[in-house]
Order: sequence, then C-alpha cells, then structure tokens
Amino acid sequence: MGDHSQHTNRFSSGLAVLLDGEDKKESSQKNRLISYCDDFGEQSLERTLEHVFDLPYKTINLLSCQVDANVICSIIKNDYLKHHKALLTLDTSREGVSAIVDASGSYTVKIEESSVCGEFQLIKTPFLVESHAVFSSARANACVWKGKWMYEVTLETAGLQQLGWATISCPFTEHTGVGDADDSYAFDGKRVKKWNLNAEPYGQTWVVGDVIGCCIDLEAGEISYYRNGVSLGVAFNGIRKMVPGLGYHPAISLSQGERCHLNFGACPFRYPIEEFKPIQIPPSTYLLAVGLLRCFSRLLNMSRGENNSYNSMEKLRSLKRFMPVNELYNPVSCGICIELFSALDANAESLEYISWGPLLSFLMDVFRDQAPHDYESFDRVLDVLLNFQGSTLMFEHIISALSYYCKTASIVLRESPYSGSYPYLALACHMLRREDLMVVWWKMPDFEFLFEGFLSQRCPNKQDLQHMIPAVWWPGSCEDVSYESSMMLTTKTLAEAINKIEVKHRDLCFLVMQFIPPVTPPQLPGSVFRTFLQNIILRNRGADQNILPHGVSSNSVLVSLFTVILHFLSEGFAVRGCGWMLGSGTSGEPTIGFLHRGGQQSFPLPLILKNDPHRVEIPRLGGSYSLVANFLPVNMDPGDEVVQWEEGCVDDVDVETRITHVGIQKPCCCLSLDVNFSSVSKNPYRYTTKASQSHCSSIPERSAQVAAECSSGNLSDEMADKPSTSDQSDSEFGYRLVQQMKVVALESTSSSSTLEEEELLDAMLLLYHLGLAPNFKQASAYMTHQSHSISQLEETDRQIRGGGEQLRRLKEARNVYREEVIDAVRHCAWYRISLFASWKQRGMYAACIWVSQLLLVLSKMDLVFSYVPEFYVETLVDCFHVLRKSDPPFVPAGMFIKHGLGSFVTFVVTHFRDPRIASVELTDLLLQSISVLVQYKEFLVAFESNKAAIHSLPASLLSAFDNRSWIPVTNILVKLCKGCGFGFSKHGESSSVSSVFQKLLRDACLEDEELFSAFLNRLFNTLSWAMTEFSVSIREMQEKGQMIEFQQRKCSVIFDLSSNLARVLEFCTCEIPQAFLSGADTNLRRLVEVVVFVLNHLTSVDDPEFFDLILRRSHQTPEKVNRGIILAPLVGIILNLLDASPVADTSEQNDIAAIFASMDCADTLISGFQYLLEFNWAGSFKGDVHLMRLRQLEDVF
Repeated sequence: MGDHSQHTNRFSSGLAVLLDGEDKKESSQKNRLISYCDDFGEQSLERTLEHVFDLPYKTINLLSCQVDANVICSIIKNDYLKHHKALLTLDTSREGVSAIVDASGSYTVKIEESSVCGEFQLIKTPFLVESHAVFSSARANACVWKGKWMYEVTLETAGLQQLGWATISCPFTEHTGVGDADDSYAFDGKRVKKWNLNAEPYGQTWVVGDVIGCCIDLEAGEISYYRNGVSLGVAFNGIRKMVPGLGYHPAISLSQGERCHLNFGACPFRYPIEEFKPIQIPPSTYLLAVGLLRCFSRLLNMSRGENNSYNSMEKLRSLKRFMPVNELYNPVSCGICIELFSALDANAESLEYISWGPLLSFLMDVFRDQAPHDYESFDRVLDVLLNFQGSTLMFEHIISALSYYCKTASIVLRESPYSGSYPYLALACHMLRREDLMVVWWKMPDFEFLFEGFLSQRCPNKQDLQHMIPAVWWPGSCEDVSYESSMMLTTKTLAEAINKIEVKHRDLCFLVMQFIPPVTPPQLPGSVFRTFLQNIILRNRGADQNILPHGVSSNSVLVSLFTVILHFLSEGFAVRGCGWMLGSGTSGEPTIGFLHRGGQQSFPLPLILKNDPHRVEIPRLGGSYSLVANFLPVNMDPGDEVVQWEEGCVDDVDVETRITHVGIQKPCCCLSLDVNFSSVSKNPYRYTTKASQSHCSSIPERSAQVAAECSSGNLSDEMADKPSTSDQSDSEFGYRLVQQMKVVALESTSSSSTLEEEELLDAMLLLYHLGLAPNFKQASAYMTHQSHSISQLEETDRQIRGGGEQLRRLKEARNVYREEVIDAVRHCAWYRISLFASWKQRGMYAACIWVSQLLLVLSKMDLVFSYVPEFYVETLVDCFHVLRKSDPPFVPAGMFIKHGLGSFVTFVVTHFRDPRIASVELTDLLLQSISVLVQYKEFLVAFESNKAAIHSLPASLLSAFDNRSWIPVTNILVKLCKGCGFGFSKHGESSSVSSVFQKLLRDACLEDEELFSAFLNRLFNTLSWAMTEFSVSIREMQEKGQMIEFQQRKCSVIFDLSSNLARVLEFCTCEIPQAFLSGADTNLRRLVEVVVFVLNHLTSVDDPEFFDLILRRSHQTPEKVNRGIILAPLVGIILNLLDASPVADTSEQNDIAAIFASMDCADTLISGFQYLLEFNWAGSFKGDVHLMRLRQLEDVF
C-alpha cells in the first residue's frame, strides 16, 4: 500500500493547482489548470484531453495558459475538427427524391394541402393529424422515383387507416383512398390487409403506439412494411418504375376520428431500417453533434472511473498517462456545450432533430436504462446544459421526445423488469424534480398531450405476447412439464416490469400534484393535476359510445390514471412526504389510505349537484342534468353542502356486528390492519359545512361482467310482440324530505381550490367506466374463450384416443384448438398481470364498499339522489363483478359479500325498482346482478341474511315481471325456487335450495292477492308467447331447409326460458295450490290451457331429429340434449294439483281432471299424456321417487 501511494502522488503531479488568491465575498479558492510535466516528461493534461477528444498521441501541444472553456473550444476547432473532418461532411444527396427546394437548397417534406380529400386537423406540429371526415386522404409534397426510402407512421389510434405510397394520378374521394388505384399501395393493420385495387391478407394487427415503417425499394420494385422495427414481409413486388419528377408520394387515408403522427425524417426514426433513407434531409449539424456528445460521454466515463473502485494495476495504468478528470470536468464540459450550442444556433432547424436523436441518446446513456441509475453524473450534465440560454427550447424537445418514447415503448422480456417505458419515465421523473424544468414543461402549449404520452402504455398484440410469454402451460395440458415453471417465472418478471412502470407513473403524477405554477393569483398544490383530470374527462366523456369523439385519449392513459388514483386513495400518500395531504397520516401514525380510513365518512355534494363543463353531457340517475334541474331544482347553495355518515350505518345490523375498517370485524381488504379510531357516532347522517368536515381531506357501457352471464337477456330486444303487462305497482321510494339535515354557513373558502380525495374518487369512478370497463370486458371474453377452447381440445383428444376413420381431420382440428388455447392463455395471463395485481383488487374492493354506502346514503335524499351520475352505479356494479370473477380470486366466495359488501346487496335489491332511476338499462343492470348472484350458494346466503332483501325482494320481483324485465326476473325466481319441483335431485340440489325465499315468495303471494293475480296473468301470457315464438322459429328453419346460427341460438334460448317459466308456474301450484283449486276456475282453466298448449307444440314436431338439433348448443353432444327440462315442470304442475285436491274445501274445489276432460282436444290430450308417460325419465333425472309419482299420473288419466 505504501509503494502504491507514492506512485499515485508522483504520477498525479502532472496537474499543477495554483492558488489565484482568495475571493473575499465567497470565502473560497479558485483553481487554475495549467500543463505540467511529470517526472517522466509526460504532459498528463494534454494526454487526458487527447483521450477525451479521440485525438492521436501528442496532437495537443504543451498548454501554457489556463485551461478554461475557451481553450477547450480552441482545441475543438483547431484539433478535433481537423482530425474528424467527416463530422462536417454529412451526405445530403437526395438523388431519387423530387421536392420543391427553397433558396438555401433544402426542402421540407409535409402534407400537400392541395391533395387533401376530406378534412385533416393538425393536432400537434409538425405532423400529428386527425381525420374529421368519414374518410380523409392526403399525400406528401415530395415523391421518390429511385433508390430506397422510408417514412414512419406512429399510431395514435388503431382503427381503419391505409398507409403507403401513391402516385399523383391516384384519385382520392370520400370513398376511395390509398391502395384503391393501380399505382397506389397501402397496408391496413385494423383489417390486417394490404390494398392495391383489391385487398389481400397481410401483416399483423396493429395497436395504439405502434410505429409503422413504410419502405419502398425502387431498385427491386418492392414495397414492405415494418411494425416496431420488425419486418412484416414484402407486401408488393413488381411495382412500376418511375422517372424523375413522377414518383411515389407517401400517402395516408384515415377514417373518422383516426389519428397518426407522420415522420418523413424531420426527427430521427424510432426504428430506422438499414439501407433505407429518410425522405427529409437530416440537418448538417447532426454528425458534429454526435461527435461532441461522444467526447462528453468519454469525459463522464473517465470521471466515473475515478469515483468507482478500481484495482491497483488499473489505477497505475491510468495515472501514468491521465490526470484526475474531475478537476477538468467543468472547463471541458462547458467548452463542448459552447461548441454544441453554437452549431445549433447556426442551424436553428436542427435543434429538434439533435434533441430527439443524439442528445436524448446521450442523456439516456448517462442516466442508464436500468437501475441503479447514475443520478450524480446525470445531474452534472443537467447543471452544465441549463447554464446556456438556448437550453429551454432544447429541454422542451427532450421532454417531447421522452413522452413520445414512452408512448411507443415495448416491454421486452429479456430487458425486464426495466423495460417498456420505464427508462424514459425514470429519466423524466428525475429531470422534472427540478422546479425550473417542471416550469418549462408546464408552460409548453402541449403540456397535457405530453402528460398523456408519459402515461401511455402500448398494449401487446398476439405476436408481441408470443415473444413476451414464449412458454405456455395450463392445468391439464399436454405441453412440456417445464413450461409450467417457465411461464410462472415469465409472468412474475413481466408483473415486476409493469409494477416498476406504474411506480414511475405515480411519481410523475405526484410531481404534478405538488407543483405550484408561477401564476397570479397564486394557486394551491393539486390545481394543475385537477385541470388535467377535468380536461381528460371533457375529451373522453363520450368514449363509451360507438362513434368516438374527436381527440379521445388512448385507453392506456385512462387506465394509467385510474391506477395512479386508486393507489393514492388505497395505499395513501405518506410514503411521499406530502405534508399538505391530511390523509397521509401524521408523525407516529400509520398510513391509512382514504378508502380504508373508516370511521366518519363525508362527501361534498357539489361534485354531484354542480354542472361543471367537463360533466355537462354525463347522464344522471334522474335523466339529463337539464331535465333533473328543471323538475327537481336545488334550492340550496351546493357549494356549502357536505354529507357525512358513519361507516357501516347503512348495513342495517347491530353496531357490534358491523363489518367496518374501525371495528373488530374488518372487511376483506383490511383484515390485517389493526388501527384504533374514534368510536362510532350515534348520528349516522348529517350535513356540515366544509370548514367543519372530518374526512373531506384537502390533498396536494353497462357492466360487461353481468351482461356476459345474462346473455339471454340480449335477445329480449330482438323479440317482437311480447306479452303485455299491467301498470307498475307503487314503489316504496316516494319523494320525501331529508331527515336530520343541517345547513351551516360556510366559514372558510381557503380549501375550495385544493384537490380533495373525494374529488379524486369521483374522477376515478369515471375513469373506470371509460377505460377499465372495456378492458375487463375483453379480459372476461378471453377467459371464457380459454375455458371453451380447453374443453374443445380435451374433447378432441378423447376422440383421437378412440381412433376412427376421421383421425386425420381430428388431428388437424386439434392443432387449431391448441393454437386457440395457447393464444387465449397468453392473453389471460397478460390481463392478470396488468389488471389483477393484489393491491389493485384490494383498492377496488374498498372502493366498492365506499361507493355502495355513499349511494345508500344519498338514496335517502330524494333531490340529491336524482343528480347522482349514472357511472357511479355502473362502475360499482361492474367493479363488484370483476372482483367476484377475478382469477385468482381476491377472497373466497363465502367471504366476498359477507365481509364488507353487504351494502351492495342492499343497494341492488332496493333500487332495481326505484322510480327515481330514469334509465331502464340501469335498473336492468341491477336486476341482472341479482340474477347472477343468486345462482351461487355462497352469495345466496348473503341475500338470505340481508334484511332489505328479505323485506322487499319477493314482492319487488313479482311486480317487476313485465314485458321488459321478465327474463332476469324469471331467472331469479327459478334460482330461488330451485329444488322443489318434479325431477330435482334432493341430494344434488339441496345444498343450494333457498327455503327462506321460497317461504317469503309464498307469503308475498298470499298477502297481496292482487299482485299475485297480476303476476300469474303475465306468467300465463309470457309462457304462451314464448312457446309460440319457439314453434314459429322452428317452422321457418324447416321451410328454408337450413340451420341459421342466430335462429338456432334464439330457439335454444327461448326453449330454456320457456322451461324456466314452466318451473315458476310449477312452484306456484306447489306452494299456492288454492289459487287454482279454490274459488273461480279461471286460473285453473288458463293453467290447463297452457299445459296443453305446450304439450301440443312439443309432440307435434314433424322432424324430431331436427328439433333436437336445434336445441343442441354449439359443440354439445347429442346425448346432452334433454327435452325433459320442460316436460318435468308440466308433470310437476299436474301432480301438485292432484296432491292438493284432497285437502281442498270440497264445496268449492275445482277438479283438474274434469277441466282436462272438458278440453275440446281429446286426441291431443291423449297423445300428450302418452308422450309424458313414455318419456325416458330415467335417462334425464336421478332417483326412483319421480318414477313412482308418474304412476299416479297414469292412474288418473
């Protein structure tokens, strides 16, 4: 060690540090750097500079003056550029390009305005365009006729776009565009086709954020396309040769609302293709900038080497020639930047190109793509760059480039977990921690557009998933056993990559939340983020419609924002040290997220009552805002109102047994938390002003899930001539004055401009509705398809093992099914990774609790409830069912409702008949939720223990049985009546039988004879109509001699519904036989007529095999087709009334046998009953008890 120290001191003597006097103001010393020969005659200063500037040995002579920035500039001009002359000779030849050249000899490629057909809107300079016509086309003002050329198109939307090349003679109309003429060629990734007069399959499905490289090789006569730098193959060959001045123009055609960004070479290509040149000439300063930044990089690398631990030999080898670089850093880096900015000033148009290309690459190399990032070196570079006057515009371009790269980044498995947009987000977040750079970003006119870019994530398509998840395995698969562990490791790695990106999204949003813009009057933290949220909502409020509004954001932006807000509200802000957020906890207290805080809850009514511009067109429960305001005007100042309640007070259970965040029994989302809070208030509902509120903290399509399980209801709108219904019965929801309401004068308005947690919750619900719901719908479809495909594959494997003549066809089918399974498994795995993280499920569950209780509280206030946005209810229902069906499950089914979501059950059962809800689709959604839940034993138990369900559900169901809601009501009644009919297995079905609701339904019918009579009448009409519709559909297909898929599905669904209706009728005869046997025989005669009517339709079929074929579901085997599901309730109806006859009052008893005998259709009756007696009941149902009861039927008839 001693020898090494001596060598170190001796070899470092080449640098003389001279004291230049004392600066009295700063009380510090200034160092002067001059050359000095060491003991070996080496000038280590000169040798160090030669290494930095990549100069030959002893190029730099002895420096006798102070080494400052001017000396470095002189070295660059006199030595560096002399030995690197190639940096000044950029090849700008463009032979083969025809364009209009300006006085300087250059040209700018852009859209030729005279070529535009339709309407293009310039969204962002230079070339981000959006079509505002049904079909818009245009071409560039430059054409190519020789050589290899390309341009890039970045997709802002992924709809119908035709991208390619066209000659000037190609006509553009409102119906024809690129690819619709002889000398016009296009690729459309939406339809996955190429176009040249005719369409042919080509390429891959594209997604938002894809960069499509459009390449033309006029030497080979070929046009090819690249997706994110990966070749899609040659699309067209043998294209016609052109002559100078007449060539192929870059051309695009976009359908309405489609957006894309065109890059003809004004910026460096995202994915340059070897040998293909940009049509736009790169700036002349490009190579010089690259060279200077390489010098800067070498300087930093040498500095890093000094700061890191090297072994002795490396240090000795370095110190023999080089001096300590840290002391050279300031003058050298400053000199490099002086020359760089000087070159950029001389060619102002080059600043954007250099910033997007070599400068950003340099910054990324300094920062490092993967952790640990080199924050120290990066900050030193920023310090140097920010000292220059032109740096503001430079950083504007850098921020724009970072946003663009986030938007187009792909997650690559081998680069994970630091993959996708993570490197660019990490650099941006660190850079924007500097207040001056945050101000630069905020002042940019496209601040919000860039913010959306940072929050974007490119969704993978089928081919992307093949690379991301190469090995696929599923339970029961025949794939290599090693694939299971490989897939688990892959999904874990990808999940970590997604998590790191989401962390950076939160970091960026938090920086924006904390940012206080330099404006007058001063604004409070959160104001910028609020404005961004409001504008996002304003642009995307129609995103759930079929025709998207202009400027709609990418779905990934909405999803990212939702995820950010969910994490803030669920996991809290305290880890980020945000002192102005009350919800983040105080010193010594654990962090409790807003959604898990419990205790006293509050909600500012202005979020609902005010008609803000960004919420104008959002429908409310009572209708449009203008309609509700006209009929139910709010007479109080909404700015003063805050509603407060105690968590759990709406669950209608004892305080000791409530499931709350602050109680002994906690909800599923917080079972591990154990925090002491204040005791529960005795007054659950009250109003206060904002000044006195407790936890209104000041801080810096319909449900796809339900629709998927109630698909039979979708046919109801397609079935005409439904049976009529009587008027609705009066609802329990009469308009009444709000009880226990108190309005207090507003004491302070200081918090009116701050961003509140409740405001974030409101925005999060809408973001879920617009962004998350479509994703979960797609995830549900893939999971269903996966299950179906696995069943098909297993069935095919079974048939292959059985052998047979069709073995070859079966093996071919197996390959198809296997590919479908693998694709579905990959997509399902991706959705689990990106959507179903455990913390997200936890937050969504807590949000469901919060919103369901909020809606129940607001439902007590007639005026306010009508103003509640519809998306509150839609999001609640969809989110509930997403969690219920999540895979893997969030919690066991038995705990899902019991431990926290009893209020959801209360809300749906008490509001599916609420007349204050104007949208029938919304009430149907609530009704369908009940229909889905009661089919599961675990959830049925929750209904049986819910006081609101016990009190109101039976009567409400009977009154809701009308021409619109009869399908879900029938499904519910069948589930509740399950187990008491003919053919039900007492052993297999007893576990899910609801004796509680069967008794409640019977009591409801007996207590309200008028309601039951109206219900029975509608039940008769509906069953008769359904069987008529079923028979007509069968007859139509028989006459046409072909099986139409939709009609087959319709027949199958109607048959099931008819069977369910018959089961409900059977329940009525079992539990309330006196309604048919006592008094007037009207009900009994109608019942007998319906039974005969159904039997006649079932026994008079001309072709029984055709009948069974119609009933068979897709991929269902013949032995599973069972007519007994509708015959059994008919038998049960007759036997129930026969069993009840002996106990009826003989003086008023109606004889069912006599009624049958009086029917004027003896032959039909005989054949019908003979069919019932001869039916193969043993093959349809288990148990001998049913066969014994059939003998009773035989004895009577």
